[in-house]
Amino acid sequence: MVDPDHLFLRINQSLLQKVGGDAMKKYEAISMEIKKRIKENDYPVDQPIPDEISLSKEFGCSRMTMKRALDILVMEGLLYRKRGHGTFIVQSAIHTSRVNVLTNEVKGLSNLLKDKQVTSKVIQFNVEFPAEEVAAHLAIDQKTPVYHIIRLRLVDGEPYVIEKTYMPTPLIPGINDEVLHGSIYSYLIDKLGLTIAGSHRKIRACKAEALEIEHLHCEADDPILEVEHVGFLNNGVPFEYSFSRHRYDKFEVTTINMKRS
Repeated sequence: MVDPDHLFLRINQSLLQKVGGDAMKKYEAISMEIKKRIKENDYPVDQPIPDEISLSKEFGCSRMTMKRALDILVMEGLLYRKRGHGTFIVQSAIHTSRVNVLTNEVKGLSNLLKDKQVTSKVIQFNVEFPAEEVAAHLAIDQKTPVYHIIRLRLVDGEPYVIEKTYMPTPLIPGINDEVLHGSIYSYLIDKLGLTIAGSHRKIRACKAEALEIEHLHCEADDPILEVEHVGFLNNGVPFEYSFSRHRYDKFEVTTINMKRS
């Protein structure tokens, strides 16, 4: 009988090469192999991946080792665990590599600043067919209509951020002027019963453009903090692709990195 551990080591020899003088841990090699499968679409994106028991048998490892391997991919934002249903692929994560800002929960501006009055001014609101890049980030085709929303968010009457947002209309029906002047996230959760699970973000420094100069009262040489954001639901389906352009003097980003043994 072939020893499964020996079989795994033989098949994945290239993954178990020396890294920094130390042999790569088995759970790290397994994690890399599963990531490779995800990127190569070996698992259906609309179904949970095989469970820990099945995968541990396949890779010839303990369930604890497999859990550690999957934990890496959860932390990287490639997988999402849904209690009682399994582990799902975050669909937006497979389209491009991203810089992830990992937080315990995803909140809209209204929930972040509950002690202040947050209002919205709608600059643009229409339904259109998405460009190729937008469709890819939302994991839809270009024949699926999306909302294209541009809003100015004000805090206690002072302009803070301009949000440029795309959302698939079949997934999020019923957005109207009333919703846009309130909290879109509250509408998704309270009215549509959706569960927001997490996000992928890129954060970059930009220069103010005409829209920010006009609405955020920026100077032409003022820096802008731009957050490119893909939000996904608890089944891994992206529901939002947006660019939030913040006044540099009103926002800061805090990240917490925890080392896991």
